[in-house]
Amino acid sequence: MGEPERSARALLRVADVTHAYGDRAVLHGVSLAVVPGECVALVGPNGCGKSTLLRLAAGREQPTTGRVEFGGAVLDEDDPATRARIATVLDAAVFYPDLTVREHLLFVALAHGLGAGADAAVDHVLDQHHLTEHADALPGTLSSGQTQALLLASAFVRPHELLVLDEPEQRLDSRARAELADRLRAHTARGVAVLLATHDPHLAHHAADRTLALESGHLAPTPPERLAQPRA
Repeated sequence: MGEPERSARALLRVADVTHAYGDRAVLHGVSLAVVPGECVALVGPNGCGKSTLLRLAAGREQPTTGRVEFGGAVLDEDDPATRARIATVLDAAVFYPDLTVREHLLFVALAHGLGAGADAAVDHVLDQHHLTEHADALPGTLSSGQTQALLLASAFVRPHELLVLDEPEQRLDSRARAELADRLRAHTARGVAVLLATHDPHLAHHAADRTLALESGHLAPTPPERLAQPRA
């Protein structure tokens, strides 16, 4: 798929975006498009701008210049309809301390309109993320890997069209990372668009259709010698 065709079909489009914190420029003229059913992985060293780009893509921050569009309109996180279509794992874990793992997931599912299907959806993500035995535990009692699994389960349990993930592999063991790659592939097969930042070449190779590198705020395709080729 060429870039003009991809841009025309894009669910998410970042157009010539720059972003600065005060006098410090973080992104310089970044453009990308993600179409439904596609996973795009961002790679690059810490501090290169990956997290900032993801926050812009999710509407958590606004570009200094340029434009971020979702569904053909300027991205507005304050629009409830837009929030309902985008799921994220971006920030440090924040859970309701008095809700159990299951109660937290059920709250998320019900808040996003699953209704009578909420219980089954929660049971499914508990099983997928190996949290069934911890369903009655409070989040504060979980290990770091289980906490990350709960963050991911909270994103997967709710309906969405775009999934934005910042280093979703962190704190996961090798089995959970492999399962995450499979889960993302199944997700895009159902038409969901995925944008993720990762330091894990295996995850990028097995989950992403395209891998892009950020270096000093500039975006470029990742050279094949630096990362395994994207999946077929």
